[in-house]
Amino acid sequence: MGRRKLQIKRIEDRHNRQVTFSKRRSGLMKKAHELSVLCDVEIALVVFSGHGSCYEFCSGESLGKTLDRYQTYVDEEIAAKSTDKPKDHLTECDALWTGADLLKTISNLNVDLLTMEELALLERKLATLLEQTRQRKTELTTEAFATLHEKEKQLREEKILLENQLHRKEKNEKRQANEKVKKGKRKKGILCLLSYFCGVKEGRRGYK
Repeated sequence: MGRRKLQIKRIEDRHNRQVTFSKRRSGLMKKAHELSVLCDVEIALVVFSGHGSCYEFCSGESLGKTLDRYQTYVDEEIAAKSTDKPKDHLTECDALWTGADLLKTISNLNVDLLTMEELALLERKLATLLEQTRQRKTELTTEAFATLHEKEKQLREEKILLENQLHRKEKNEKRQANEKVKKGKRKKGILCLLSYFCGVKEGRRGYK
């Protein structure tokens, strides 16, 4: 019997679906590598699993550079097509790229009038804006944490300094108190000796 032809549809069994995904993903990566070597081409491959895991392959220097090359190519293609339009024809999408306020332009944009290329370009522009927003948010958050960390460090140093000053002050006060007590004892001892000698002297006089 020959091999049964596999029906292309979603595999319902979760275990079988995961096994098939692993095998076919490895085979796909292998075929992409072989094609890049045999034909000397640059290939970028990105696969997201059902659980959200990302698997990628790139025959070039990096996946990012290959994707940048693809985006540059698409932008050049769109730019080349846009040059074929009459100069007095300005679509809403064109106004979006040249407008200074991107968000206000988007709010007034009628996407039903845009072509597939313009929608794709709009999507990339929004993705770029979102990425820049996230990066800026991350930078501000990092700066805020750094500032708080530096302030906390400064407060700890000031606390240690105050504690050391207080400790030295208490130590000095204690030393001064001890010295005062010692001086009082010495003074008392001297007075006792003076009283003793005076008493002895008076006694000798009475004896005479």
